[in-house]
Amino acid sequence: MNLTFYILIFIIGTLFGSFYTLAVHRIPKRQDIVHTHSYCPNCNHKLGFLDLVPIFSYVFLLGKCRYCKEKIRPRYLVLEILSGGLFVLMAYTMKFNFETLNVIKIAEFCFVVLYLTFIILLAGIDKENRKLDKLVSVYGIVISIMYMVYLCIVEQANIYRYGIYLIFYVIVLTLDTITLKKYAKDSYVTGILLMIITMAIFTGEYITINAIIYTLLAIFLYMLLYKIKTRKKKNKEKDEKITKPLSIGFYLGTFNILMLNLCLLVINHKV
Repeated sequence: MNLTFYILIFIIGTLFGSFYTLAVHRIPKRQDIVHTHSYCPNCNHKLGFLDLVPIFSYVFLLGKCRYCKEKIRPRYLVLEILSGGLFVLMAYTMKFNFETLNVIKIAEFCFVVLYLTFIILLAGIDKENRKLDKLVSVYGIVISIMYMVYLCIVEQANIYRYGIYLIFYVIVLTLDTITLKKYAKDSYVTGILLMIITMAIFTGEYITINAIIYTLLAIFLYMLLYKIKTRKKKNKEKDEKITKPLSIGFYLGTFNILMLNLCLLVINHKV
């Protein structure tokens, strides 16, 4: 019975994965992600229903556009599979199945999906463009407020704790407004701070701090390895390419999701 449930969760996850790939591509360009029909980026032909079925469309079309025969990047298939797997993993670690199905569990899983959407979009856009998109950050703030209201009303959570987080949001957004007026550009640091606050609200301080620590370690190792490579390379262009800014938001989001699943696995399944 639970196998059928997890298969359904996987299918839902792949549908979200398909949406994530579209959103990561369109949001930075300020293109509509809701009403504008999906199209081939090479020939601009509108895609039909059979072209948009996650995983199966890619497999049956042999990784090519049905209309112009241009190859589709394998990452679309990989992201859909990973997204489906992530949804199943989250449901399993939360003990969300047919046996535990109730209104509270459904609400909790819905909030998890909203949060995963925030993290994946923010991290994905950062990986592609080295930018923490403000619209996605605002979305994160909105779902955070919804989640805090839910916790305070339904689970009788400590209202003062979440009041402090709201104050943090106000302070960071105020500083961001001042920075924007002064320098006429978005602050990457502000985006990171907003991301960390949202992470702490949804996943707690312990997971968030560990995600930060592992991110710093990953960045340190990355820089160390490339510094070793630069000593062996004399090509100036390659050296400049190596020293490009790192996508910190991508690492933060990745480690946050990994730590969240690990902690839930230990707590709920006593691994």
